[in-house]
Amino acid sequence: MSARRFTVFLAATAAATLLVSCSSSDSGAEGKGGVPLVKKGKLVNCTGLPYKPFEHKEGKEVVGFDVDLVDLVAKKLGVEQEIVDTPFEGIESGEDLNSKKCDLAAAGMTITDERKQKLDFSAPYFDATQALLTKKGSGYATLADLKGKKLGVQQSTTGEKYAKDNGPGVTLQQYEDLGLELAGLETGSVDAAINDNGVLYDYVKDHPDLEVTAEFQTGEQYGIGIRKGNAELLKAVNDVIAAAKADGTYDEIYKKWFGTAPK
Repeated sequence: MSARRFTVFLAATAAATLLVSCSSSDSGAEGKGGVPLVKKGKLVNCTGLPYKPFEHKEGKEVVGFDVDLVDLVAKKLGVEQEIVDTPFEGIESGEDLNSKKCDLAAAGMTITDERKQKLDFSAPYFDATQALLTKKGSGYATLADLKGKKLGVQQSTTGEKYAKDNGPGVTLQQYEDLGLELAGLETGSVDAAINDNGVLYDYVKDHPDLEVTAEFQTGEQYGIGIRKGNAELLKAVNDVIAAAKADGTYDEIYKKWFGTAPK
C-alpha cells in the first residue's frame, strides 16, 4: 500500500471509529440547569415492581409514593419520568445506574454503608424498619419462633440480611420481588415473610387472613440512588426533597399513600 493510500486508510478508519464512538457514547441529553440525563426529555427511574404503596401498577400505569416524589424531580428538570421495572439486585448493586440503564433509582431502597460504595444516595426521605408477616393465628412473633421453619425473604434486601444475621436455624427462601414473596406466604410455601414495615402493613389492608406480628427496630432510611459522579442530578434531587418537605408537598404525598401525615 502506498504512503498516500495508507494515509487515506488511516483517516477513514479514524472517522469510522469516531462515528462509532459518538453513537455509543452519552446521548448528551440534559434537563434544566444542565443536569445530564441518559435519555432526551426523560428522567429514567429504575424501580422494582410491585412494592406497594411505593411503586405498583394500577391498570397500565405505575403509581406510588416514590413515583410522585420523582415526578417532582422531573418537573424541576423540565422532563417526564419514565419508569423501568427491573430486579432489585441490579438496583442495589449499582449495576443499572453504572450501565446508564436509568438516571436514578427510587425503589424503597435503604441507605447502607455497603451500598454507598457502589452508588450515591439522596438525603433520606422515608423511615422504615423490618417486620414479620404471617397467617393469622400462626403464633410466630419472633425469628426464634421460626426455627426449623421457612421464612420468605426478598433477594438482596436488608430484610434478607437481617434474617441471615438474626435467625439461626431458620430456613430462608429467596424471592426475586415482593409480589412473589407474598404469594409464597399465601400458598404456604413459607411459614412467614420478612420485609419493610410500610409495604407489609399496606398489604394486610386487603388480606385480612394475614397479620404483622412483629417489627424489628432496624432504624432504616430510604434514599434515591444516583450514579456516582452525577453531582448535578444528586443536587437537584436533594433540592426537591428539601423544598417538598418545607412547603408541605411531601406531607400531602405521604398522606395520599399512607392515610396520615408523617410523624
